[in-house]
Amino acid sequence: MALVEVKTGSNQLTAEQIENYLDVAREQGFDAVITISNEIPPAPGLHPTTVDRRKLRRVELHHWSWTEVLTQAVMQKEFRGVADPEQAWILGELIRYLEHPKSGAMSFDDMGADWVRVRDAVASGTLRPTDQSAGELASRFEALIRFACLRLGRNLGTEVVPVLTRQQVAEPQLRLNVVTAELVEHGVLRSQIRIPNAVSPMTVEADLRANKVTCSFSFEAPATGRPTTRVNWLVRQLKDAPDGLRVEAFVPRSRVGTAELLRDVREDATKLVADPQKEIKSFTVAQIQKLGTKRGVGRGSFIDSLLDSIDLTYGDVGQRLKAWSAAPPKLRSPEQIETEAEVKPELVSAALSSQDDEGPGSTA
Repeated sequence: MALVEVKTGSNQLTAEQIENYLDVAREQGFDAVITISNEIPPAPGLHPTTVDRRKLRRVELHHWSWTEVLTQAVMQKEFRGVADPEQAWILGELIRYLEHPKSGAMSFDDMGADWVRVRDAVASGTLRPTDQSAGELASRFEALIRFACLRLGRNLGTEVVPVLTRQQVAEPQLRLNVVTAELVEHGVLRSQIRIPNAVSPMTVEADLRANKVTCSFSFEAPATGRPTTRVNWLVRQLKDAPDGLRVEAFVPRSRVGTAELLRDVREDATKLVADPQKEIKSFTVAQIQKLGTKRGVGRGSFIDSLLDSIDLTYGDVGQRLKAWSAAPPKLRSPEQIETEAEVKPELVSAALSSQDDEGPGSTA
């Protein structure tokens, strides 16, 4: 059994209220407290509100965002199916209600009060690792990535998740420290999302200094064939992709690749081959878009430009690419076997083999 606290609109959960519910749940023998609001935590399993950990010894605390509730409802109804007609109708009505603008179930719509100050500090190079607002912006960015995963997963009918190490899953603060450090040192917010059966995770990089967002896929090149053959293998998969995509080819033991626009590679595959004597080991295909600067949503906003870039790159690149796999061996025809059996006399060896029959009386 669980106690459930629900908030809609811009109403936020408070530590005092949640801790009071935890006390009531412990006294009344409830197993957990569940909160539902528009707040999206930066990582799965993490609660958006910090509470006294001692109160969680006997009662569990869980949180669902309205976005997550809507995503699970759509995936269940549209992709997994509901056998009972009445339950399917009820679920459809819930979806219709949550998608209505007046339901109070809002999307991710704000990068936080410190957005402009942090962005200006990044541009001037004055942002410090000890600046609390840098960590808060990193947390907002991770929440935005989580929202982007839920939104994309709802459209694809599958589970899309941020890429995290086991240690980062166990200790979410470690991930936030990495994001904060990259923001302070390079002015970049970077993350990866995993889409089932995609050729690789999608890397999302928001450069606040250059005001551009880059979404890319990096994957292994074919293990056989000449360099131009491997480039043409990639170009064939991107035959309907935009000309402005950036394509990079990497050779072994090199971090710097050869980069060209897709339209130029289509005309001449050798432009991507720096050295014909070196094999191409991997490719990166990237789409670069202008990054909005506003903290909220709408035209010219950081949030919408990032979300649009993720969806666009998956549609233009991610859903088109397939990993290379070696062709299976083919059976030889009787003619081939007969031809191979005709060994030239000069290639016949007179030396005894360990498999030759030396006859009676032979000794080892």
